[in-house]
Amino acid sequence: MELLNLHRIVDVTAAEGPGVRCAVWTQGCSVRCPGCFNPQTWTTRGGTPMAWPDLVSHVLGIRGIEGVTLLGGEPFDQAEPLGHFASAVRSEGLSVMTFTGHVLEDLPPSKLLDSTDLLVDGPFLADRPETARPWVGSVNQRFHFLTDRYDESIFTTPNRLELTIGVDGGIEVNGFATTEVLEALLEGDYR
Repeated sequence: MELLNLHRIVDVTAAEGPGVRCAVWTQGCSVRCPGCFNPQTWTTRGGTPMAWPDLVSHVLGIRGIEGVTLLGGEPFDQAEPLGHFASAVRSEGLSVMTFTGHVLEDLPPSKLLDSTDLLVDGPFLADRPETARPWVGSVNQRFHFLTDRYDESIFTTPNRLELTIGVDGGIEVNGFATTEVLEALLEGDYR
């Protein structure tokens, strides 16, 4: 069994896709977009190895989520074990959203692609920022509704930025915020 190489897991988030989800960042990226939000995920070193059935057990133990979001790194660099994972959680009723720096037309067939409900494709282009649609960083990135689980009504969801302060005082950030959201946070006006 091929192990996953994971960077981070956020068990419960409303900032990484439609509804309340578990977000799983992979470790390792062959795309390496200039200006990437997560360059620390590019190398395959430093990740946490995990068997995909163990990740399934972990995710299915989380209450109140509607799905899982796979981010990177580059999830399709680990398409086989993530495909098994995605298929297993979908069979239990959870949705799967996957981000990739590749374009759909260049992705080879895989169980991961077959088990994805909502695919966001395209490299991040730092000089073409997106301000209207949630969760994406640049205007070239496309949403592909691969099943009927989601449709364009998700575009009404606002971007969110989440801060988590651990018991050790460490701060973790996830989500995406526009300049307007950041300014509102600084002024105390954001809800």
